Amino acid sequence: MQTSVEFSSADVLEEHLFSEAERKAKENIRVFGDRRVLIEGGGYMKIWLETQPMGGEMYAKRDTEIAMNNVLLFMENANEKGRLPGSIKCEDGKVIPEFNKFQGYCFPIHALNLYYINKDRDYLDFLKRTLAAFDDYLWKYRDSDGDGCLETWCVFDTGEDNTLRFGPDAENYAIGEKAPEGMSILPAASMDFMSYSYSTRDVLSRIAAIEGNEEVEKLWRTKAEDVKCKMRNYLWDNERSAFFDRDKNHNVLPTLAHNTLRCMYWGSIGKKDADAFVRKHLLNPEEFWTKMPLPSIAVNDPLFRNVTENAWSGQSEALTYQRAIRALENYGYDYLVPVLGRKLMTAIGMDGVFVQQYDPFTMKPSLAGEQDSYGPAILSVLEYIAHSHGVYIEQDRIYWCNAEGSSSDYTQHWGDRSCRIVRSGDKAECFINDKKLFSLPIHSKAITDLDGNIIKLIYL
Repeated sequence: MQTSVEFSSADVLEEHLFSEAERKAKENIRVFGDRRVLIEGGGYMKIWLETQPMGGEMYAKRDTEIAMNNVLLFMENANEKGRLPGSIKCEDGKVIPEFNKFQGYCFPIHALNLYYINKDRDYLDFLKRTLAAFDDYLWKYRDSDGDGCLETWCVFDTGEDNTLRFGPDAENYAIGEKAPEGMSILPAASMDFMSYSYSTRDVLSRIAAIEGNEEVEKLWRTKAEDVKCKMRNYLWDNERSAFFDRDKNHNVLPTLAHNTLRCMYWGSIGKKDADAFVRKHLLNPEEFWTKMPLPSIAVNDPLFRNVTENAWSGQSEALTYQRAIRALENYGYDYLVPVLGRKLMTAIGMDGVFVQQYDPFTMKPSLAGEQDSYGPAILSVLEYIAHSHGVYIEQDRIYWCNAEGSSSDYTQHWGDRSCRIVRSGDKAECFINDKKLFSLPIHSKAITDLDGNIIKLIYL
């Protein structure tokens, strides 16, 4: 399917960053074997499980072939035990999967969303088998102490490079299926790993629903809820209103990390608990709602470090901004998405340099003289514009967004369908193939079917 986006705006910064992001995203296109893919960029020449399936799906707005390759390469290179590679590199034209860390897991929902491009049942079946094998791998090998909670075994398993919360002796890599020994904290019962399983089972339930298999749908839904229940009982602190991992001796790791927001991205937290976390922590200026929001660790936590190098113990990460869109929209906080988008674009500024992380107190980009074209920052800017002043398609729904801002004109070309939203003053006019559908008031998002019939209105 041919896709592309057109955008113009009276907001000079927004239009400039849109143009720069589109240009620099193309610089991150590489050929792995015979496949065009979108690498992470910014000096990272591989595709990582924590970024590139998500980034690929976001880039489907511009290139569906690349989007699919960014997912299929992971599926096709799973090992015989069902484990997906944490990263994939290409050397001398040869595709090389790497299994020395999990490196996050932003995969299942994005892989499912790509099914809706052409509704290929062979692809859906492949995805189903891949996810089932991966979930089986997790529960076979990553609960080494049998306490019913999946474990992280190394720093890179959750993609929290150079974090302090796993102790000074934590290894970066973990190879094989035997739990490591000799570290002070790891293996640790992990909210991230439990969420890996929850999101996998959630999507398997959705696939069964697509296939019309109610019994299997219910089975995977029950299995997903079992994971969520264990997380709540074992890792949730009701007084502190956040999830906390446990060390190898089952002691609570007290660091207030942003990872509960990650759980919102995966959908592995209940609505009531998510509301408590957002109210008490996420929107707290003394913790996560700093001048540049979303530091990796609350700024008043003893382990917070405001260092400019790649480190998930402090500064606000572009990858967190990328994940935050789905995290917030999953729980009805759509109105915060334009706010964060503006923060990110202001931090990047007219210089248009896309880096990995930002000072939470000054908003200054880190290592701007040494790094540029970091994919999560690029794709975040494009995605925040779409979710604030544009239109985007997910599964069989179209989302029309009219957050506060300057006059603008945004068109998503999606196969034989062109969806256009023209903003002027407080209203936005919405069109499909030049046929006007409706006017959308300011501070609102409309969800429609593919023909433009309104299903729901959301406050922005």
